[in-house]
Amino acid sequence: MGRGPVGHMDIAIVVFDGFEELDAIGPYEVFAVAADLTDDLTVSLRTLDRLDRVTASHGLRIEPDGTIDEVEPDLVVVPGGGWNDRDEAGAWAEAERGDIPAALARLHDAGASMAGVCTGGMLLSRAGLTAGRPAVTHAGAIDDLREEGAEVIDARVVDDGDVVTAGGVTAGLDLALYVLSRDVGETVASDVADAIEYDGQGQVFVAD
Repeated sequence: MGRGPVGHMDIAIVVFDGFEELDAIGPYEVFAVAADLTDDLTVSLRTLDRLDRVTASHGLRIEPDGTIDEVEPDLVVVPGGGWNDRDEAGAWAEAERGDIPAALARLHDAGASMAGVCTGGMLLSRAGLTAGRPAVTHAGAIDDLREEGAEVIDARVVDDGDVVTAGGVTAGLDLALYVLSRDVGETVASDVADAIEYDGQGQVFVAD
């Protein structure tokens, strides 16, 4: 991302029917608590098309803040869900449909950094953003990620600059705290970790 600890950061979390709840809500909690502590960032839940309600993988219903086109995000967080079961709603369905990967590619071309949580990394893959680059995803989709050209890394979080990916569902917390530490400041990240009573887990791989 190359932002450093100075400047405002606008974070958009993309949600869609069938997204895995914690993939999105975990990072949202981290970034929302950070937003309460500092004026350096904002976070919102965004859809591709205008929707009044989105239903997640396990039935959670949310009202999104608006569409992704209504903001100019510095970072787009992409959850997974439903990939390994090839569900009719979720990351697999959205990858096959193609609209979200196309939108992610456009946003990346416009300068937004990307963060894939769990099989949200596969949506980044379908957008052409992980080919030839270090990345990770949910254990059940690792072979898919590798077959689509990524250099799979055995780590909890993989930082390749403008594309950051995380492993399974709870790894979204580690990704969000890592991004906070890197791009907003270690003090804010530490304060958020204390506030949510969460100690980071696993290795962070940072590409050269």
